[in-house]
Amino acid sequence: MTILQILPELKIGGVERGTVDLARELTLRGHQALIVSGGGNLVKELESFGARHIQLPVHRKNLFTILTSIPKLAKILEEEKVDIVHARSRIPALIAFFACRRRPTNFLTTCHGYYSQNTFSRVMGWGRRVIVASSAIARHMIEDFGVPRERIRFIPRGVDLREFKYRKFPEKREDVFTIGVIGRLTPIKGHKYFLEALARMIRTFPKVRALIVGEASPGKEKYEEELKVLTRRLSLDRYVEFIGRQDDVPKVLSRLDVLVMPSVTQEAFGRVLIEAQASGVPTIATRVGGVIDIIKDGVNGILVEPKDSSSLASAIIRLLEEPALAERLALAARKNVEEDFSLEHMAEETIKVYKEVQKGLKILVIKISALGDAILVIPSLRALRKKFPQAYIAVLTAQAYQPILQKCPYIDEVLKFPFKSKGPQGLWRESSLLREADFDIVVDLQNNRKSHILAYLSGCNKRYGYDNGKFSFLLNKKIKETTSALSPVKHQARTLGLLGIDSVREDLELWPSDDDEIWARDFISRHKKNESSALIGINLGSSAAWPSKRWPLERIAVLLDKLYDAGMEVMLTGKGKDRRLIKRLSQICKNPFIDAVDKTKIMQLACLIKRCSVYITSDSAPLHLAYAMNTPVVALFGPTDSRRHTLSGPEQVVIKKGLACSPCYKRRCREHSCMNDITPEEVFKAVKRLL
Repeated sequence: MTILQILPELKIGGVERGTVDLARELTLRGHQALIVSGGGNLVKELESFGARHIQLPVHRKNLFTILTSIPKLAKILEEEKVDIVHARSRIPALIAFFACRRRPTNFLTTCHGYYSQNTFSRVMGWGRRVIVASSAIARHMIEDFGVPRERIRFIPRGVDLREFKYRKFPEKREDVFTIGVIGRLTPIKGHKYFLEALARMIRTFPKVRALIVGEASPGKEKYEEELKVLTRRLSLDRYVEFIGRQDDVPKVLSRLDVLVMPSVTQEAFGRVLIEAQASGVPTIATRVGGVIDIIKDGVNGILVEPKDSSSLASAIIRLLEEPALAERLALAARKNVEEDFSLEHMAEETIKVYKEVQKGLKILVIKISALGDAILVIPSLRALRKKFPQAYIAVLTAQAYQPILQKCPYIDEVLKFPFKSKGPQGLWRESSLLREADFDIVVDLQNNRKSHILAYLSGCNKRYGYDNGKFSFLLNKKIKETTSALSPVKHQARTLGLLGIDSVREDLELWPSDDDEIWARDFISRHKKNESSALIGINLGSSAAWPSKRWPLERIAVLLDKLYDAGMEVMLTGKGKDRRLIKRLSQICKNPFIDAVDKTKIMQLACLIKRCSVYITSDSAPLHLAYAMNTPVVALFGPTDSRRHTLSGPEQVVIKKGLACSPCYKRRCREHSCMNDITPEEVFKAVKRLL
């Protein structure tokens, strides 16, 4: 694999050290390790073991720099054929996230701290996997940023045991004991309380000295001077030494008898603790954040409450006065580091996550409307399952169409989507369902503006569909729209071709329940007068949005009488709005008919159509139900193109007039000639031919 880690800079620090260490382990295991950052003094070390550094200004918070860095990073992903982008900080993560939308690449993050709840911070939860170094950070990401628990991976930071060698704790001696605090000089690290504890302990234990290791954080330069003033005020000048930043941490630890970490706020982890424990240095820390994942109080270290300088002083004195206790804690700590906090363990667990996102394929198919389209998507689902037999496949569709796909054997889940929220914020809120599901591939078979936006907002980095000018720039795997008149299944198959699917069978399938079958059988037995007569189904209406597709009621009445006179029985189907037509039809028809209008659910209607000898319908969803139930069908076409909305098959007759204005795709028409000109006589002949 080619792994690209991205972080602000490569200067000395816990995040930076961990990045370099992981890059080394990846290289040793035969992977390609790339680092993108703003540069720093660790670049030479990185390049010394074969990793590569690419410099981009990803450390700058300037909006223009962020926007211009996105295409630059996307180009790097393309040229280097990157498999995984691993972001370790917020601004670099934002750049990486949008770069991965351009060039399909798996994006994951590691959360190294407690983030404020703003837009920049939220990107740390957008990874396909979100790695955390402690249980405290895991809770933070779940509770404060809504990251699904199943996307969290707990991987503590690791220490290189070859570099941090165990040194046995010395016996109590007459010379001075050395206590150290290693970390950035910032108020949250609690240096003030350490100095106060030191002032307390030297009254009874004066043979000590303290090393303050680290430099001030940007913007906190005055804090170092404040600490030095406090040191003088507490008369600690001859006990405390500020030695600044030290690149050789093992050397510093070799000078210490005790390491103290007096943080006053939630710590994400505490890398210096495991470095000290690996080196055999007993540790004392405050009970904050991820520290409790490292130190078990009284087992491998000592915990005290934050800001409690008295307890801290007592804990230090106890360790210095009881060498047997200090040695026992140090031995247990070293064993704990070897088992849970080694660099090898961290690298292996991280590589497992990389392989996990590469292997576990999840596919989302978007087909949000309409009913007929939900039926027509089934051949594509069958082809996807054949191509990806082990994949997890879900379909996003409107709740009303779920019964069509509920029992489909080619998918694992039907996602309900309400489509109730208005505006961009509502769409973002509802699309969170898709981000939580963590899909690898989105196949957009709806191909409209809303579906393209949903595909993009899903966070998926492989988005397939048509380049149709309807926000299709949000897709990154596109095929040009064709001017050829293709059947709906063949039209979908062109998109599937981008995934390596060569052909898609056109036959439709449905899976009614036993209850639906029983309901239809009972309905027919109650209403059909002669068991041996042919049952002809007629769909009265069409979609409410397409009144131009309807065949005039007067033509239906004439046909109904013809069918009855020929010894056939007629069943009328339709939606609730078609109820008004029944009364009028009863008045103009000479003969009776079976009324099933607005009396069926979707799958019950399918079972009724299955029992018809022939089914007559305009271009509407029941046409596709008839195809799926293998019922011979007479399809009446006017304003729409039959080549684009029918499937090939011997048991169908398509009637259309081929007027100069047709197909016009107008939803309303004053003339309505294309449907008016279809005569009852030619429909009757088509029925007889199919019988």
